Amino acid sequence: MNASIGKLHLIASKPERFIIGLMSGTSVDGLDVAFCKFSGHGNSTIMELLQFETVPFDNDYKQEVQSVFSKKLVSLEKLCLLNAWIANQHAAIIVNCLAKWGVDAASVDAIASHGQTIYHAPQSWHGNKKFPNATLQIGDGDHIAVKTGILTLSDFRQKHLAAGGEGAPLAVYGDYLLFSKAGENRIMLNIGGIANFTWLPDSITEAGIFSSDCGPGNTMMDGYIQQHFAGKYYDEAAAIAKQGSVNEKLLEKLKSNLFFSQPFPKTTGPELFNQQYLEEALQYTDTLTITHTDIMATLNRFSADTIVDAIKRITGNLLNATVYTSGGGMHNPLSMDNIKEQLPGFSFYTTEKLLVNPDAKEAVLFAVLANESIAGGKTTIPGNPFISMGKISFPH
Repeated sequence: MNASIGKLHLIASKPERFIIGLMSGTSVDGLDVAFCKFSGHGNSTIMELLQFETVPFDNDYKQEVQSVFSKKLVSLEKLCLLNAWIANQHAAIIVNCLAKWGVDAASVDAIASHGQTIYHAPQSWHGNKKFPNATLQIGDGDHIAVKTGILTLSDFRQKHLAAGGEGAPLAVYGDYLLFSKAGENRIMLNIGGIANFTWLPDSITEAGIFSSDCGPGNTMMDGYIQQHFAGKYYDEAAAIAKQGSVNEKLLEKLKSNLFFSQPFPKTTGPELFNQQYLEEALQYTDTLTITHTDIMATLNRFSADTIVDAIKRITGNLLNATVYTSGGGMHNPLSMDNIKEQLPGFSFYTTEKLLVNPDAKEAVLFAVLANESIAGGKTTIPGNPFISMGKISFPH
């Protein structure tokens, strides 16, 4: 037997596994690094978050990613170069985090690397019946494994595509294993660049469990800030949006896209919801001259309204659902107020109440996927493809 295969078998057989989950989202603000301890798998999964850090990306990294991110036409040479370069950047961050935490790389069983999404193309978006749903994440797992000396699982989304999904959101698997609870209707709401949720009904044996994107989270607000406010990457504490007023005509146009009437589950990305989408809405509604603050207030409400509409669609007449938030958007007070005021009967918490740092949640969920691929793979999640995800890269 190949020694690496033998080591993988030993890891799968251990009573506890130590896995680092990595997440770099569409906001391209930093790499989330979550060091987790697992025991069990499937419905017996127990996870403890031992260390967590978000390592900000420098301007060079952001500019390199943005040179290919969500663009239909890019340099193939640049794409080829970035696949290894991004992996090496992530590997260096892992090595630095382990040194800072005083953790020996030899004690880490695996890395679960999401990679950097550069293009998301469900068939509902690309419209070409010849081709299936597609998505692309770069940051090759072999480079991470060799540079860190740690077995690495990566490229998780391709198996979901192969099984008939859209490659996103994958949160349903980790959310179900960590957070499902009989007797409570739970919505796990993540507001990143794109907002998505997992619906965990109170009867967790129901086939209605699923994850779906809602629409834009922070992506359009962040893009507008970066375009019009030099040196700023996002609207901190909604300081700019709070100064403006919602333009109802613009808001109505922003919400008119057919994506919002499509059935769940569905996915989207900055390929659709971007500054061009905003510019076309401004032109259509003859609102090109409204203030930056009014545009930001309207974009903020746009994200909140589409999140609320999605929640109302899945909960129907229920008044007892509990929403657990995570992601960068939960730190935007105006966004959260806009959501909460439209759902007065709902309870709102962050995932801190469930003992998971809300900023770490997505990285943790990829660590869960790695744990399942290595040690589990026997748990069926009602209404979802039964699959194990992640390509395995050995360090030697």
